[in-house]
Amino acid sequence: MQKPIYEQMKDKYWKVPIVTDLRDMIFHSASVYKDKAAFELKDSNGKLYTISYNELKQDVVSLGSGLMELGLTGKPIGIIGKNSYSWVISYLAAAIVGIAVPLDKELHSDDIINFLNISESMAIIGDNKYLKSISENKEKLNNKELIFIDVDNRSSLFSSLNSIKENGFKKVKNGDKSFEKLPIDPNAMHILLFTSGTTGSAKGVCLSHKNIVSNVIAIASIVKVDTKTKVLSILPIHHTYECTIGNMLLLYGGGMITYCDGLKYINKNINEYKPNFILCVPLLLENVHKKIFKALEKSLPKAFQKPGKSILDTIPFFMKPIVKRKVKKSLGGNLHTFIVGAAAISPNIVEDFFKLGIRVLQGYGLTECSPLVAGNNDFFHNYAAAGLPIPFMEYKIDEPNEEGIGQIITKGDSVMLGYYKDTEETNKVLKDGWFYTGDLGRIDEDGFLYITGRCKSVIVTKNGKNIYPEELEYYLNNSPFIEEAIVIGNYDEKEKDTIVTASIFPNMDEVKLNLNSANPSKEEIQKLMNSVVQDINKKFPNYKHIKNVVVRDVEFEKTTTKKIKRFGDNLNV
Repeated sequence: MQKPIYEQMKDKYWKVPIVTDLRDMIFHSASVYKDKAAFELKDSNGKLYTISYNELKQDVVSLGSGLMELGLTGKPIGIIGKNSYSWVISYLAAAIVGIAVPLDKELHSDDIINFLNISESMAIIGDNKYLKSISENKEKLNNKELIFIDVDNRSSLFSSLNSIKENGFKKVKNGDKSFEKLPIDPNAMHILLFTSGTTGSAKGVCLSHKNIVSNVIAIASIVKVDTKTKVLSILPIHHTYECTIGNMLLLYGGGMITYCDGLKYINKNINEYKPNFILCVPLLLENVHKKIFKALEKSLPKAFQKPGKSILDTIPFFMKPIVKRKVKKSLGGNLHTFIVGAAAISPNIVEDFFKLGIRVLQGYGLTECSPLVAGNNDFFHNYAAAGLPIPFMEYKIDEPNEEGIGQIITKGDSVMLGYYKDTEETNKVLKDGWFYTGDLGRIDEDGFLYITGRCKSVIVTKNGKNIYPEELEYYLNNSPFIEEAIVIGNYDEKEKDTIVTASIFPNMDEVKLNLNSANPSKEEIQKLMNSVVQDINKKFPNYKHIKNVVVRDVEFEKTTTKKIKRFGDNLNV
């Protein structure tokens, strides 16, 4: 009897080196890849240059030594900025010396400061632009002695304490092994990530070196990354998806990292850097697919275009290699793999890319799992599935219904230590070693995982952005004019995407006072609620904006514990 596919895969894993922590990983890569380019970057004039694995190691040691001299060993250290080489060395140095606290640069400065306060950060490393906005609101910081380190403001390495405070780097003397000998407990918390944008609902995910490196080793065992691998980093690097898979995985395997100049420059950067790997969300892939097929329909005879069929199935066989070459050339000439996650993608789009000779490997993961749990890989893939379990992880369905659908639970080396200073929430999701994801799915006989929905309230937009209703509700419910509110996602046919809707039950006493009316009209109430929402939207990036405001006449139906029910009539908007 043939083994199930997920068992067959275990016999096929790539042989990869074992590392115990992030310092071990960087030191190992520097010893193996030495002067090989780890990064290809642009200078201020737009000229390309490279940074070797040896230089990367030296910069991590230098910044790490500076952090140690500042007394930051074992201390939380915030990191903020755009995707960059500076961000990566900051993350590595902070996670090795202390506790790295990656922060979303798109957040309002109030929220960034709140997270610095919650994490009790002793320093923050980042781009000057973001450090300045925090510094201008310094009175809101609990730690008035917070050290600001601008890693972009350096031309060389310094040894004096004052200079270290300015730029964090210390010139390491020959024979100084303090950073190299610093003890690291691979099972202790060294990374703290917040799952949402405001303190009202934020959970701090506590990750260890073992969590991250086990995820990296696992992925490298099933998706080959070597010195020929070159990635264009596009997605926000403070997320584990981009940080672990788009950056740490490459540095482990000897690949090269390049950075996108911004979403509107993706095509330009692809042709400039000529990557062969790209991590993305479904929206990006859908847009690329749309452009390719529009161009094909324009250039190929109408006779090859048949309703309901992919043009790739109708063109003559001798034309297919020509089409593949043209498509590949339009994508820089080297691209052979898209890794896609964060939201669902049409199996037809995945299949079309495979027909063009470009792999699309879907995966499933969560911040709490460092992040990957399941993925399609070099050995097996399924157009419709999220993939097979990665090494060192397993999953199963809790309490499946008659269709085999239930909550996905998982356990393994990549599962978080818990939520930061929140035993109650940790105990809700970590039970007997299993992490309860809050997502719904099913598993087929081959072990492939299919995501069927979410039992969490998180809203996922088409481009893979996660919007946590609780963070918006936190501000809505703080308004004196709102008695209670819930935020939900509604699919909008016109927008062809999920839009954020706020359903509000007003505090009529305060509304009447504000409007100076004993019997305000529905229009007046709606206008006031719209105004409240507009003010709240200013605190968030555009993708989190509430686009639709519904005013209720009756209060929400609640559970026996007085929590608003997130189903039934409460969701009718």
